[in-house]
Formats: sequence, C-alpha cells, structure tokens
Amino acid sequence: MSLTSDQMELREADIRAHYPAAAAMLDGFDHTPRIAKPGEPAAAPERSPGIGSRRRFRSTTPGLVTRSTARPEGVHLLERIAAADDGDIITSPSQAVVMTALRRALAIALALGDSFADATPLAELKRANLAGSLPAARKTEFSELLASEALIALHVFGNALAYLLSPHAGEVAVEVGEAQEVLTDNGQLALHGALWELDQMFARHAADDARLLATASAYAEQLMEKSALRAQSAPHLGPFTGAAWRVEADDLTIRGFTPASKARSTTLTMTFKQPNEVVGNHIAKYQAMKLAKMLMAYDFDRKLNPFAELGGFIFTFMGDGKPGTGKTTLIQMMAGLIDGYCRNAGYPFRYQNLSTENIDSYQGKSGQNAKAFINTIIDPSVIGFGTIDDIDQLAGKRGDRQSSAGQLEITAVLMESFAGANTVVRGNCTFGMFSNYPENVDDALRQRAGARFLVDGPQTREDYIDILHLLMGKNHAIPLGDHDAYAAQEIKRAVAASFEAHARPHEEGLLNVFDRVQAQIGELDTIAKMGTYLKAIQQADDRFTGRAIKNITDAVKVRAMDFELPDEWMEEPDLFLFKPYDEKKAMIAELRVPITAEMVIQEINRYADSEFRYADKSDEAAIEALVREFGRQEAAKKRYLEGKE
Repeated sequence: MSLTSDQMELREADIRAHYPAAAAMLDGFDHTPRIAKPGEPAAAPERSPGIGSRRRFRSTTPGLVTRSTARPEGVHLLERIAAADDGDIITSPSQAVVMTALRRALAIALALGDSFADATPLAELKRANLAGSLPAARKTEFSELLASEALIALHVFGNALAYLLSPHAGEVAVEVGEAQEVLTDNGQLALHGALWELDQMFARHAADDARLLATASAYAEQLMEKSALRAQSAPHLGPFTGAAWRVEADDLTIRGFTPASKARSTTLTMTFKQPNEVVGNHIAKYQAMKLAKMLMAYDFDRKLNPFAELGGFIFTFMGDGKPGTGKTTLIQMMAGLIDGYCRNAGYPFRYQNLSTENIDSYQGKSGQNAKAFINTIIDPSVIGFGTIDDIDQLAGKRGDRQSSAGQLEITAVLMESFAGANTVVRGNCTFGMFSNYPENVDDALRQRAGARFLVDGPQTREDYIDILHLLMGKNHAIPLGDHDAYAAQEIKRAVAASFEAHARPHEEGLLNVFDRVQAQIGELDTIAKMGTYLKAIQQADDRFTGRAIKNITDAVKVRAMDFELPDEWMEEPDLFLFKPYDEKKAMIAELRVPITAEMVIQEINRYADSEFRYADKSDEAAIEALVREFGRQEAAKKRYLEGKE
C-alpha cells in the first residue's frame, strides 16, 4: 500500500539503525522498579508424581537459583523467553516470533522518538543538556518534552508489538492486569520500565509457548491503554498526534495514540439473506440497502466518505420491533450485501457483533470489551459493520438498580464512542443497535442512534402470502393462487407508500399534538411552523431535546440522498469505487434531490413516533411493575394478618 496524503514514511534504514540498541535492551539491563512491585511466579500446572513442579530457569550467574521474578543480576528478556518451554535448549518458533517482534517494536519506538525530537525543540534541548548549557528558563519545557517522548515510546512500542503479534494469536487468553511501571522521565527509561514489567509478566504467566504469545499481546494492549490515558493531559504532543507514520515493511500505520490493526477481513460464517427474502420492513430494508452502498463510497486514500462530507451518511441506527419481525434477517441481508460488494472491489470488510458474552464480572473488563469492539469496526483501513443485538440486555440503563456494573460500563463506552467529543465519522463503518424492547435502553444512548428502523415485519395480506411462499420453499406442489409473488415487495413503490404514511403521526399522543398545532397555525409548510411543532412535541415529552432535532435533520439529509447507487457501480468498481475522491463526490452530488417540506414533516413524525412509542411502552411497563408490587404487598399483608390470628 502506498503512502496517503496524511502519512509520512518511517524509513526502514532509520528503524534498523536502532536494532543494536533494541537487542542490547533485550539481552540485559539493570532496572529498579519505582511503581510496580516484584511478584512471585505463578504456580506451575500439576504434574505426575516424581516430576518437579518448578519451571527450570537458566540464570546467567553460575550456581545461582533464582526464585523471585525480580532478578538481582538484571533483566534478561531473551533468557526469560527461552525458559518459557521449561528450559528446552532449542528456541521454538513461537519464542523466535516474540523475540523478533520485541526487537522490531523497540526499534520502531526508538525511531519514532527520534522523529518526535527532531520535530520539536527536544533534540536541541538534549544537545544543550549534554553540553551543560541548558538555560534554566527552559528546564520545565525540557522535562515536559521528555515526558511526552516517554509516553510516545511506550505507546508505539505496545502498538507495534500488539500489531506484529496479532497474526500469531491463538485461542489462549491471559489476564495480566493493568500496566503499572509507566515511567515518564525519558524514552529509554520508560522502555526499561516496560520491559522489566513484561519480564515479570512472563515469569508469572508464560508457562508455555501459547501463554508466552498471549502474555506479550495482553501486556502490549494494557501498555497502550495506560500510556494513552496519561497522554490525555500531557503537553507538546501535537507533532505526534497530528500526523501519521507509515512502516511499509510491516504494513503498519501509526496514528497518534490509536491502536493499529491489520487491514484484514473477518471470516463471516452467518447465512446471508437476499433483499427479496426480507418481507415487509420496507423502509428499514431500503435504508439498509442504501447504507450498504454508501459504505462502499469510502475513499481509503482520503480516509473519508463523500456521503459523510455531504451530510447523508448514517453512522448509527436503531432497529426495533416485536420478536420475530425480522431484525436478524435484516442484519444477515445487510452484512451479505457489504461482504459481496467488498469481495468484488477487493476491500477488507469487518463484521462483529457485541453480545451479552462481553459482559464480564471483572471490574473494567466489560468496558474494555466494548472499546475493543468499537476500535475493531472504526479502523479506517477497513469497511466495518458492527451490530449490538438485544442492546436492552447488554447496555445498562442509568438509574436502574437492576443494571450491573458491567452493563453500565458498556453504556458509557457506547455513548462516548457514538457521539462523544472525540468521535470522528469517516464514513467507513456503521453501527446498528437492535432491540425488542427499546424503551428499556438508556434514553441518552437511544438518542445517539441517528436513524430509526422500525422492524415491524409483514403487515399486509400480500406480505403474509409472500413470506409463506418464501418459507415453504419448492418441495411441494401447492399452487400459488391468485397472487403476484413478491410484487408487493417492489422496493421503490413500497418505500414511497411507507414514507407517505408518515404525513400524519401514528402514535396517539403525538397525533393529538400534531392536530392541535395544525389547527392553530395551519399547514406546516415553513421553517417557523415546523419549529413551532417541534416545540409543542418537546412540551409533551421533555426527552425530545436538541439531539433529537439533529437526528431528524440528519435523516432529512439522508432523504436528500434518496437514491441507490447504481448496481453497475458496485459490479464494475472502475465506474465509481476506484475513482478519485473529488470525482466520486461530484458524481454523488449530481444524484441529490431537493429537500421538501413533506420530507421534513415525515421525518419529524417518524422520529417522534418512535420516541412516543418508547415512552408509552416504558410507562406501561413501569405501571404494570407497580401493580404487581402492590398486589404482592396486599397478599403479604393478608397472609401476615391471618398468621397473627
């Protein structure tokens, strides 16, 4: 992959120039821990009688028996790694992989540290300090720059190590705890602290090759997380966070404190569905089909999608409906469409679902799982589709005593990721939240869904005939009868009818507001009248805030893109997908349609209907719960009084 406009090359010669220093660190150095405490090695697995249970360790001091993980003779990572297979004198392939990855990651971190020093006054201040001519007025600046260099070295080391080891990851997982020995005196001392702590981790967990790889990968992730957290309040980091470095030999791109990942697709094992196999759900199906093609307009060189720039891209959406109405089928259809388009264009595609299995009793782990899910999908080097099925069970509702700590952690991560201060919508990915009970989803999280897909399943007589005909298959001789199969599913006609149905609200509470406002000010055909209607909705439901208005206007902009990219553009990538960004943007702009007052009213009603529907269901559920509780209290009181008699 060639360099893009926002990338700089980290030259291979500069990286290899640091190989001797990296190898020397791995061979041995002295380090006295400042923050972390030395631990005891983990107990070895139980063995047969007569076989020693302690792993052998080859010390560099003849005759010395080392029992603690803190070695008085210094830190010798290469020897520690070699001892991970119970002292076999032959280095295994996995050990060689870890050794090579460590040297490469250290060299990349040192080279990038040099680049940072050259881009800031740090290189000049280091020379002045060595010469004893550092001005007193610049000592604070020097210390701050050294601390920034240390954080960069730590994150780049962890980032590169995790990236280089990712192709070798197995099924074994190791919990190493958080990184503690995070030092910020200077880059070299920071790396010494990290290597010392990694040596401790190997001693505790790396009983074999699989755990050796898992331990190194897990610690790299923890080191990245801790250094990125510390960097949030560190000064002078602009030259690092505002640029990207490309390591061509490893296909690695370093973008500030964002973890790198290989631009590879996930292997999908789901059963894909074709659009004609989705019966009913016309608006949801149409928007999902449009969104699948919108994702393909993403420009990998510019790292931006023209739809995101023009204002018609759906970054998050919520699909809600009763059980059995087709939410899973909709996911299978959309994932199948994107997968097929990406295969044809040669683009990497990633699909992942965040499920209840990601809720963990270990404090902080649920949030880490959710963040890893987000980072996997938003990776700008892939086309991503993330789903959160049964989000009402996965993400906790704040203030609900039944929500676990893990559920609330997931809620916090999703809220920050979907509409937080650092959220960047590039247009390479989309997230779908699905629920049978959206009223149980936290209000603020639900409002972060920019679009609403009502998944209400088959509705008409024709829909029910079509779904019966589809599911019956061909292994029968029953005649179809007087019916034109799937004619009612013709998407353009069905969608037009569905949108027109929202000229008036569906929910009774909203309908009362609509009729009252229209009776007072007449047809809602101006911005002022529409704003009056919105204020009346807010007075009826105070959860209808400014974010709701933003979601409505985003939906209107999507309606302005009320067209599907031609199928030929997906089948022959040269016609559109492989064109330069500006040319793709111009082609899309030509297809836009004017925004009308009817569109705006329909989208206001569609969105507000969903909020009123959720509120009504939520209130009704709360009332039913109270009625049941009062009934229990009365029964308990009656039984208590009878027992007293």
